[in-house]
Amino acid sequence: MAHTSGNVRVQWLLATLLIAMLGGAKAIALCDTESSKLSACYAAVTGQHPPKPSEKCCDVVKHSNLPCLCRYKSVLPAFGFNPTNALALPSKCGLKTPPECRVV
Repeated sequence: MAHTSGNVRVQWLLATLLIAMLGGAKAIALCDTESSKLSACYAAVTGQHPPKPSEKCCDVVKHSNLPCLCRYKSVLPAFGFNPTNALALPSKCGLKTPPECRVV
């Protein structure tokens, strides 16, 4: 049963991220963060040598439920996000990195 629940959660997350990336008309709350606001960090989490996160991105990161968001780190590559870059955002924004966000 837990496995099915996990699959549903991952599918929901994938749909949410796709909507956010495509600029859907309606924002969806993901881990207490509006999906439309996550796009502020797109440049900082893609590519091999991304720019440092913008002030707007860091504001989103500071107001997000990071432990919750970081639980979804395994799906980041499916959207072209570099997991190493994404998981480094808290530190780059001057926050303590939650255990869920550490690269294993």
